[in-house]
Amino acid sequence: MARCDSKAEISFIKDAVIPNLHDGIWPTEVSAKLSALRHERVRQPIIYVGVTTSSIVAGALKTRSAIEQYLDDYSVDADVICVGSHGLCSLEPIVEVQMPGRTRVAFANVTPERVNSILDGALNGFIQPENVIFQYFSEIHEPWHGIPFRNELPFFKKQNRVLLKNAGIICPDSIAEYIAHGGYSALAKSIRKYTYDDICRIVEESGLRGRGGGAFPTGTKWRKALQVATSDRYLICNADESDPGGFMDRLLIESDPHRIVEGIILSSYAVSASKAIIYIRDRYKITIQRIQNAIEQAYEVGLLGYDILGSGYSLDIEVRKGPGAYVCGEETALIKSLEGKRGMPSIKPPYPAEFGLNGKPTVINNVETLANIPEIISNGPQWFAALGTEGSKGTKIFSINGQASQTCMVELTFGEPLAALLDLAGGVKDGRTFKALHLGGPSGVSVTADELDAPIDFDELPKRGISLGSGGVQVLDNTVCMVDLVKYFMHFIRNESCGKCIPCREGSNRMYQILDNISKRPVSNEGHNTLERFKGVIQLETLAEVMRDTSLCGLGQTAPKPILKALKSFRDEFEEHIFDRKCRASVCRDLRTFYIDIERCTGCTACAKKCPTQAIYGTPRSPYFIVEERCIGCGICQDTCKFGAVFFK
Repeated sequence: MARCDSKAEISFIKDAVIPNLHDGIWPTEVSAKLSALRHERVRQPIIYVGVTTSSIVAGALKTRSAIEQYLDDYSVDADVICVGSHGLCSLEPIVEVQMPGRTRVAFANVTPERVNSILDGALNGFIQPENVIFQYFSEIHEPWHGIPFRNELPFFKKQNRVLLKNAGIICPDSIAEYIAHGGYSALAKSIRKYTYDDICRIVEESGLRGRGGGAFPTGTKWRKALQVATSDRYLICNADESDPGGFMDRLLIESDPHRIVEGIILSSYAVSASKAIIYIRDRYKITIQRIQNAIEQAYEVGLLGYDILGSGYSLDIEVRKGPGAYVCGEETALIKSLEGKRGMPSIKPPYPAEFGLNGKPTVINNVETLANIPEIISNGPQWFAALGTEGSKGTKIFSINGQASQTCMVELTFGEPLAALLDLAGGVKDGRTFKALHLGGPSGVSVTADELDAPIDFDELPKRGISLGSGGVQVLDNTVCMVDLVKYFMHFIRNESCGKCIPCREGSNRMYQILDNISKRPVSNEGHNTLERFKGVIQLETLAEVMRDTSLCGLGQTAPKPILKALKSFRDEFEEHIFDRKCRASVCRDLRTFYIDIERCTGCTACAKKCPTQAIYGTPRSPYFIVEERCIGCGICQDTCKFGAVFFK
């Protein structure tokens, strides 16, 4: 998939760099080689292609093949290097060109058809303005005229890219490039200078809290595991990103996998674990490939395995593939899955930090949490504690999609308002109006425009009834029906419930039935049908309280959140569905009423022939009409009509 280090580069890292990695002092020739790995000065053109899951969907592999074909056809001596993602998913495939003596410049939406014209220009000193995005700032290279620098673009300028600083810049399959950019120096420093207890103390002082949604203090969790008297401990990296629409962890791993490996080694050392496991769902093929390659390279240069850096500490990392169950995001359910059992949560206490995998103390952290550890060790706990707010330190990564102008991944310092997320995503698409910002996936809430001033903070947001979740964000506009949205979430929760506890199993099913009922046309127009529908909505609050108070794990306890928040913020939409039997967004198909404009209808019979319920009647070459009682609101008639005569209300 991407360029890997050559045997010569691996040998150079192992023999010349690793021995002095702890102090970063190398001979002149070693420093020159590291500078070359950072591509500070190049002797021939380098073409960078962003290759991740999102860019492959946009056609990045075809673009890379077209670039290689171009270089072959015209006998151009140039290197092609695959890199990660800048987070500008809507602009992918992104291709960058670095010419000798010139700054590195990036181009957006580079399809195979555009490769020839872009490379013809760039390789000959001309940049096409319609495709260019930015250029990198460099004090030693000549800049391109009229092209903005990367750090000047609002998208990057408004972020604080601590964890994403390498994303889109370095080759994810190259340990040499990662080390050349400062990687693994925190590990070398820690393993020579600090004890297990020292690392726990540093992380405690930093104020780092878990980024998976629970926001539990990371150092506190580590110390609990370290204090248990045992010879065996485990560390588990939860990379099983399961929120619909969330892709922060996947893109972070695919763009900078060695950062995750270094974070895992440091965290394992802090809790004296001899075995670490990366739990990831099986269908994340590229993500698995990238992290496995990083692990293999770390073994090869002596950063994993027996007696790491001569410290006496040994660690093995294993990648374990999960089936993709949402409930396995819960710690005890994840452990059950790793033990070969059905992923079902257990009653706590005991907590995994005391009694986890195979009955041993087990620390479970998500990808983003572990990615912070190298930065904390390198820069110190005071540096990290100075970022963010009193109760939420550091930065947070978000993936933004939905009806946003651009799908993207961003990193913001805690304390920034939620409005910053909408701003970075470019607002909603043209011609539409903003409705809400949904945070936290199936167990999250939708934030309205008047709530966007709320700060991104683990403690402040819950005071306003808002949960931050793991970082998945969906932008909603006027084309979204809130009843349909919460029905989708409850359908997801119902299907993903492990079924172990009755409140979650039966409560989620009943909630879905109520929401499904109000999004359909009633069987008859009698008054008691409307009353029954309204009565069902009233029951939602009672059901929510029971699920929240009696469910075994967080899945059932937080499942009612999106419904209750939607009832509070968008009550008028629920009332329209119940009393007016109308969906303002025209999303609830069973509430749509179709009709034919007799002034436009030519009697071509096309709609009548396509109607699956024979609800359309008429005489050829005369206006047709729709029998409302037989219409199921599928919309096939509207799609079929070539004269724009079919409408719905």
